[in-house]
Amino acid sequence: MNGLDVRRPSSRTILWVLLVAVVVLYGFPFGYMALTSFKAPLETIAVPPRLLPGEWTVTNYVSALSRDGVVASFVNSIVTATLSTLISLVLALPAAYAVVRYRTRAGRFFIIAALVTRMVPPIVVGVPMIGIFHDLGLSDTSIALAIAHTTISLPLSIWLMSSFFDAVPVELEDAARIDGCSRLGALWRVVIPVTSGGVAVTAIFAFLASWNEFLFALLLTAVRAQTTPVVIANFQTQFGLDWGSMTALAVVYSVPVILLTLLLQRHIVAGLTLGAVKG
Repeated sequence: MNGLDVRRPSSRTILWVLLVAVVVLYGFPFGYMALTSFKAPLETIAVPPRLLPGEWTVTNYVSALSRDGVVASFVNSIVTATLSTLISLVLALPAAYAVVRYRTRAGRFFIIAALVTRMVPPIVVGVPMIGIFHDLGLSDTSIALAIAHTTISLPLSIWLMSSFFDAVPVELEDAARIDGCSRLGALWRVVIPVTSGGVAVTAIFAFLASWNEFLFALLLTAVRAQTTPVVIANFQTQFGLDWGSMTALAVVYSVPVILLTLLLQRHIVAGLTLGAVKG
């Protein structure tokens, strides 16, 4: 017993050290970016670089947010990500439900095909979309960009929702159908509420896929629907990249995602424990 008591704190300490190391390695780039956003313009390009600002200033934030097109790009990013998330959920929920509940050979082929499309490089899809959206009169619009982003998020959304739906006992749906619900009614009134945590997780992944996307936004937008990642990449001066303004706007651009994750934290935990549902 004494030997066991001695070993337990040691293993727990090692575990905590590893966890802290992972958090530090993962969070250091964002922390360095946040610190850089508070540096003076000359200090952002100093060699060798310094971790902490020599003089704390919010000049970079004022400069970044006062530039033309920045506020409009934020609105475009929010509209595009929201539309893409809604389209992904509307398509993924019935598709995943059909694959899980009917379990046909075509369904198994479909779910594999969805995974294969996720492996296709975005540039292969993006270049043809330029001509397609131009012919449809949707060039440089948020709806076109949202549809393009859906091609990225939809396969993953289907796979995620398939696993969540598979954890719901069929007996719950049978009980709802005995009470008079159609299959679609049972999906809407029983299955989706039970898997609300999974829907929240899927929505976050779909939103992030659109919020962080750069290539499609670069190819399919010019001025009207340009999103913030493209605007950040265009922060240049006659002397080179404006690192101070770029990092400041990148920090501001990260805030909505952080708030969204915190807001849906309870639903995310519910999604992780979905397998514990009892009929």
